Amino acid sequence: MATISSHVLDSVHGCSLGGVKVEMFRLLGEGGREPVFSVVADDEGRIAVPVEPVPEAQYELVFDTGDIFAASTSVQIMDQVVIRLSMPDAEARYHIPVLLSPHSYSVWWSG
Repeated sequence: MATISSHVLDSVHGCSLGGVKVEMFRLLGEGGREPVFSVVADDEGRIAVPVEPVPEAQYELVFDTGDIFAASTSVQIMDQVVIRLSMPDAEARYHIPVLLSPHSYSVWWSG
């Protein structure tokens, strides 16, 4: 079984960002999506969820970010960070950290 993990980080304050809702969907034909999981990052901004990937499937990992910086900025236009990925190794750990600020984000993959 594969594992999807992440560490959500606040680049404004230089710390972990807990309480962020993270969802994963398997993409279906003609624009459909099937839910895989929905979790909330712990106090240290971390998630780790076991998943059984479907061979050759594409997935979306969605971080709900709309309320995170609402109090610190007058304009918030990004309410989600969406990452598309595949999981070719059904036994691997896919660690996908996300670095957030009010007007940008950065993401990378570390196996």
